[in-house]
Amino acid sequence: MAPRSLWKGQIRLSLVSIPVELFSATRTAGRTRFRQIHEPSGKRVHYEKVVQGIGPVDTDDIVKGYELDDGKYVLLEPEEIDAVKLETKRVMDLVQFVDACEIPPLYYDKPYYLVPTGDVAEEAYQVIRDALRDTGKVGLGQLTMRGREYLAAVRPCGNGLLLETLHYEDELRDAEPTFKGIPKRKSDADLLDVATALIDRKSGPFDASAFKDHYEAALKELIKKKKRGKKIEIEEEDDEATAGGDNVVDLMAALKKSLGDNGKKSGAKTSSSSRSSSSRKKKSA
Repeated sequence: MAPRSLWKGQIRLSLVSIPVELFSATRTAGRTRFRQIHEPSGKRVHYEKVVQGIGPVDTDDIVKGYELDDGKYVLLEPEEIDAVKLETKRVMDLVQFVDACEIPPLYYDKPYYLVPTGDVAEEAYQVIRDALRDTGKVGLGQLTMRGREYLAAVRPCGNGLLLETLHYEDELRDAEPTFKGIPKRKSDADLLDVATALIDRKSGPFDASAFKDHYEAALKELIKKKKRGKKIEIEEEDDEATAGGDNVVDLMAALKKSLGDNGKKSGAKTSSSSRSSSSRKKKSA
């Protein structure tokens, strides 16, 4: 089944306008979904829209309301909301270009495929795609869809363009209060050498296919067993083991063990850290 476009409009660079459609780049169709079931009857639980003191209400009687400080609401009709005039409902102007690495990952929200509409649009679309690729830049603009105006970044993706919605600055929480208890001191140089060697050894090109959703697979296997009427054995988890307990870890020993016996193949850093470690042992002896 062909995907449904989520937005139709134009991307515009100065006087050049390109008709495009937007499609979601992600899917959740393969995910295991659960329903809430009334166990005694085995029937699905449904929800009714109710008003306190009135009971169930008709869907046609429901409108959107904005809550004021005094607990009262400003009511808005769908037609009034639709009448809000925003050019970004149909046009996304590329108003600024930045280096791809300039946008912190924290700002990225959701990816979409941006596709040209019709043969006439393809040439201009390809020119913008190739210009972005050659310059290493990302185009920034805004578009309105699903009742909200989004900040978005456009970048090359394979043979096409990828549009990624971004969070606005005021949507992000300040990290400082969350991280304030973490010490700012520098790491021990020897520990850092061994950790760096471990990272070097495990480094390689990104391959998404190497990662599988083990929890999803386990859920499907559980459902399969229940469907066949098999008894499910529940294993007790050791809370101390999962939480880490009160064990004091020798960080250097743990890092070296992770690196393994052939860790010296990882480069000069590993060898130097091993030498510094053995010299410390001689001194302590």
